[in-house]
Amino acid sequence: MSNEDDKFPPPETTFPQHVPPPASVEPPPYYSDGYQAVPGYPVAEGTPVTVRARQRRLPCCGVGCGWCLFILGFFLAIPWYVGTLILLCVRIDYREKPGFLACSIAAAITTVVAIIIAATKGSRAS
Repeated sequence: MSNEDDKFPPPETTFPQHVPPPASVEPPPYYSDGYQAVPGYPVAEGTPVTVRARQRRLPCCGVGCGWCLFILGFFLAIPWYVGTLILLCVRIDYREKPGFLACSIAAAITTVVAIIIAATKGSRAS
């Protein structure tokens, strides 16, 4: 080996290769009104939100009325129809919509099954 090989270390084989951050490559432009733009850093416009409003707890043990009606519907199908009416007619919290939607799907399935049973019951020859 010659002395030239000692001058240059072997190339790095790590992944990913080391690259300087984009802000250190070139200085950010300066604006006369005092603001500096740093490339690579997004800036959210609008009013800053310092304290998030705490959401109120859902009724019915924190589950929501929709899911409670859905569970009660297995014992008596009426709550599924009530949940469907609430979903269609009342403005509700977005966190309760999945429960009311489950009620409406269960009510639709129950109605279809009841129609099928009623339609086939009269077709038997006695």
